[in-house]
Amino acid sequence: MVSPPHEAMHRIFQHDPGLFSRVSRFLGVDIPTPVKATALPTDLTETNPVERRVDTLLRLETADRGPFLLAVEAQGKKHPDKPASWAYYTAYLWTKYRLPTALLVVCQDHATARWAQQPVSCGPPQLPTLTVQPLVAGPHNMPVITDPEEARADLVLASLAAITHAAEPDVGAILKALSTALRDAPEDIAKPLIEFTAQGLAKRPAKNLWRNLVAVDLSFYKSYLAEEVRKEVRDEVRDEVRDEVRDEVRKEVQDEALTQGEARRAAADVLAVLAERGLTVSEAVRERIGSCDDPEILSRWLRRAVTASTAEEVVAGA
Repeated sequence: MVSPPHEAMHRIFQHDPGLFSRVSRFLGVDIPTPVKATALPTDLTETNPVERRVDTLLRLETADRGPFLLAVEAQGKKHPDKPASWAYYTAYLWTKYRLPTALLVVCQDHATARWAQQPVSCGPPQLPTLTVQPLVAGPHNMPVITDPEEARADLVLASLAAITHAAEPDVGAILKALSTALRDAPEDIAKPLIEFTAQGLAKRPAKNLWRNLVAVDLSFYKSYLAEEVRKEVRDEVRDEVRDEVRDEVRKEVQDEALTQGEARRAAADVLAVLAERGLTVSEAVRERIGSCDDPEILSRWLRRAVTASTAEEVVAGA
């Protein structure tokens, strides 16, 4: 039952809305006398259910500070309504679970990160009341992991680094370090990270590089992504280099031993990767790749083709 003091302490402001202006001076702020005051309904219950979902919610516990909640939001661009939603999430979670609540926003570009980490208050100027200032992870503060050993030490962090740097110039080196580090990882660890990274890169140009790295560096790995890449490589061989190598490959497969046929297909894969990356392939380089029948050399060339600056670099030094 609501007590009389409780009612008195707030109803007096209904009686004289200008009272708040006068009281504010004792609170260290100076709020001008309102020129208009409107009493609004005090029932904040939502008659129609409103679906509100945080992207990820975790209850974390620490040895020295006890449990807390972590809400994680992925933010692709600036959105003026988001701070209000974040305030709702944190306040609701705090009320429901009675646990300290932290908010982490993950971004992929500097502008969105700068926007997301700015404090936003729901109150009028000088009266912040409730301020939302999430932690922000993005290209401005996530590590640039280009050393395979460093990536191997924390594969999940390396994957997040790749995702948050998807549009950065260093993303190629980051992805190469990650794919190299994943070679030695057990399948149950590598599989979700391969897929997370692919999803995180979305339609950015870096996704094509990642798909090629998966097909080359992680050729042992069987997943829908790897199989999709290999299928696309075969399709591109038919579409882009069929006039140069298709008839020859078919003839080799029919007339030569199985190992020779595999070598020709490997040569076609090298040419397909170079074509996909838009590198110019001279007739001399094309002839050298097409005439090579050593699977080990072709495998090495295929790896080089993913990151080489020119086609000549691929076959340099055999």
